[in-house]
Amino acid sequence: MRMRKLTITLTLTALGLLPAFSQSQTQQDLYNPITTAVTSRTIAPDGVGASMGDIGAATAPDVYSQYWNPAKYPFTISRAGLGINYTPWLKSIVDGIALLNATGYIRLGDYQAVSASLDYFRIGEVTTADESMTVKPYEMSFDVAYSRMLSESFSAAVGMRYMYSDMSGHAFDDMKPGHAFSADLALYWNRYFMMGERECQFALGLNISDVGSKINFGDDYSYFIPTRMRLGFNWTLPINEFNRLSFNLEASKLLVPSKPLQKEGESDVDYNDRLQRDYYNCGSIKGIFKSFGDSERGFKGEMSEILIGGGFEYCYNDKFFVRGGYHHESDWEGGRKYATFGAGFRMNVMSIDAAYTWAMASTNPLDKTLRVSLAFDFDGIRDLIGRRKGR
Repeated sequence: MRMRKLTITLTLTALGLLPAFSQSQTQQDLYNPITTAVTSRTIAPDGVGASMGDIGAATAPDVYSQYWNPAKYPFTISRAGLGINYTPWLKSIVDGIALLNATGYIRLGDYQAVSASLDYFRIGEVTTADESMTVKPYEMSFDVAYSRMLSESFSAAVGMRYMYSDMSGHAFDDMKPGHAFSADLALYWNRYFMMGERECQFALGLNISDVGSKINFGDDYSYFIPTRMRLGFNWTLPINEFNRLSFNLEASKLLVPSKPLQKEGESDVDYNDRLQRDYYNCGSIKGIFKSFGDSERGFKGEMSEILIGGGFEYCYNDKFFVRGGYHHESDWEGGRKYATFGAGFRMNVMSIDAAYTWAMASTNPLDKTLRVSLAFDFDGIRDLIGRRKGR
């Protein structure tokens, strides 16, 4: 019982999927958000995508593309870059939760690139239900990706990832750290079109991430990891030589089956048997296909599992950026609805970006989340060193 209470507390804290208190009893009976382990993989790490509604599958290529769509790297202007991100998380509930991320890439010639990122998600200090001890759970992941241009306007990428999750802080023998491996497949297409006298850019991005094994913490069954599909659209419109606007829209869905609800009149024994057979014993690949048609509310329920994000970016002289966006999640799936705002400043050798989340509901634990990113342009650093040596 102690371990169960500890696990539930950690899961709710990490997910932030708390039902709205205004729901009716009927709504609560069908409230069934998709849950996964390794929830840190669902947190947007950087201040660029986070400021535009937590999107990035088709936004402009940058150093942070590893999380959103690594197929964008061959289209980056700089030959190499490094990004460092810090995200305090769920500050309205508890202190000490934060995601730290480092991302980097190197272009190999003109048509391909390699990239990597490291995540460390600390969940602070958690006291067990009987207050007998304090544990420090955490999660981390490391991934690498290879991307290549297949034509002048189309690229693809594949990635591999290792995930580690220690929800007990090594404090209990019956709850062990979990390990999982996954793969990503990403596509990116962009094309320039003339609209009047302006050369506009259209882009499409698709990323299917974290397709891989389930994760086990020493139980008799394993948990799903957050396999996700993102499909994004970008339209960039130059206003004049110094001013540019871009508009972005993205839909995403967890490719994870919904946990079956207990039917009216079904005994606990029968329900647990069905849960074990249809949910916990379901393989990860089978679960991807099952996730498209297993909602308790039919087609309407499947549509409610799709998250929608949209945002804009205003750029002045490729140095100053102002961003905004909105993220929508159905009330049946968690009800996270929030606006995002952000700004950025770019120099030759580095850039800094920040994003702020403003929740639409006071019960939303994502409210007042601030993300800060710092990126270094290796081409700019090399040019700066070269100029100093030439003096």
